[in-house]
Amino acid sequence: MIDLNKVKFDSNGLIPAVVIDYDSKKILTLAYMNRESLEITIEKKLTCFFSRSRQKLWLKGETSGNYQHVVSIVADCDYDALAVYVKPEGPACHTGNVSCFHNEIFDNSNEYETFSLQSLMKMLNQRKEEKVEGSYTSYLFEKGIDKILKKVGEESTEVIIAAKADDKKETIYEIADLTYHVMVLMLQMGITLDDIHDELKSRHVIDKKVKQEKMT
Repeated sequence: MIDLNKVKFDSNGLIPAVVIDYDSKKILTLAYMNRESLEITIEKKLTCFFSRSRQKLWLKGETSGNYQHVVSIVADCDYDALAVYVKPEGPACHTGNVSCFHNEIFDNSNEYETFSLQSLMKMLNQRKEEKVEGSYTSYLFEKGIDKILKKVGEESTEVIIAAKADDKKETIYEIADLTYHVMVLMLQMGITLDDIHDELKSRHVIDKKVKQEKMT
């Protein structure tokens, strides 16, 4: 718990607050708080900032509906900057972008990029857009939905066969194949990983509410 007496506000009575999506860890925005807005943020569990241009407090989402529900607030080593972890109801930026940080100036991520489902999805989308000759992925997109669905069905069957045989190594291999083809299907239908994440998250929230209701 932050001791507000330790928080160091600048000469204007403000402290920078970096707002971060609790789930994705994506930086959403940089805003400023004074002591009053920080106290309101803690009390309401919703981000409240101080507008330097308007010289007034503003509760994020009060007019747009894009509230940011506060999960935790962490101060840096000198207590002169805050990291605010939130669960956002909508985009953080007034432009409609998820994050205010969307104007790319430099990108050297390819040199350091590690494998993830996001990086795989990015590569699959490139094969879809560029139609690389000799690429199996490009071939699937060229053949269309029927071919993709056929492969999803075949790979699902392969998973069942491997699991029924109690072959763990083969089951892992077949699940990887199935996952790949499902991701191709997702791109073909315009479905994102975030869409799946949000659907699973909504089920998790409902499940937690049901369990809480049973306990009361």
